[in-house]
Amino acid sequence: MSGVMKRMGLIFRAKANKALDRAEDPRETLDYSYQKQLELLQKVRRGVADVATSRKRLELQLNQLQGQSTKLEDQGRKALALGREDLAREALSRRAALQQQVSDLEVQHHTLQGEEEKLTLAAQRLQAKVDAFRTKKETLKATYTAAQAQTRIGEAFSGISEEMGDVGLAIQRAEDKTAQMQARAGAIDELLASGALDDPTGMAKDDLTAELDRISGGSDVELELQRMKAELAGGPTSKQAIEGGPQDQQTPKFDKQ
Repeated sequence: MSGVMKRMGLIFRAKANKALDRAEDPRETLDYSYQKQLELLQKVRRGVADVATSRKRLELQLNQLQGQSTKLEDQGRKALALGREDLAREALSRRAALQQQVSDLEVQHHTLQGEEEKLTLAAQRLQAKVDAFRTKKETLKATYTAAQAQTRIGEAFSGISEEMGDVGLAIQRAEDKTAQMQARAGAIDELLASGALDDPTGMAKDDLTAELDRISGGSDVELELQRMKAELAGGPTSKQAIEGGPQDQQTPKFDKQ
């Protein structure tokens, strides 16, 4: 039972693969692959934009912290000038804490800047690959279309295509049916002429009548031909003259005594 199931599965997969192969259009597959590459390129570009946005945000925070650090330094200098060393020490303490934040943000900024450069380079390389694939895709599609058209033309000329095969079968059936009808009509005419079949319309002629009609028709032709010859020769043109009828009698002349 296991062997039967395996064989059935193999047959099913083979038939499914054959059906998919007939249904697959390489041009559609190439277009789909190109579309997926464009989607991947778009994701990489969004990643570059996100990293650039984060980097820009860190730069704004750094500028803000550096501004606060400068302000605290000025305040400490001013407090020290006024003799308030305690205030100057507090201002410098706050400035030191801000400087630590600035150092941490600068490390993050440097890391983000490196990631941005890597992603930008990857996006440029991917863009070049996508452009190359697009050119190759269009070339392959054009080549496939030309080969398909050439194949169809060849099949049409040779008559092995499905459409032309159907046309050829229709023509063959029409010729066979026409030949069959012609043979049937000829056989019926022969049977009617021989008297084996009766003509219900009474229009059919037996063989004797047909032969007499043929001879009579031939005689009429011969008479007409003789009449035309007589006209051309300047002789008698009447039907009686042609048929050899009696000529006009001349009145006999008597000698005078």
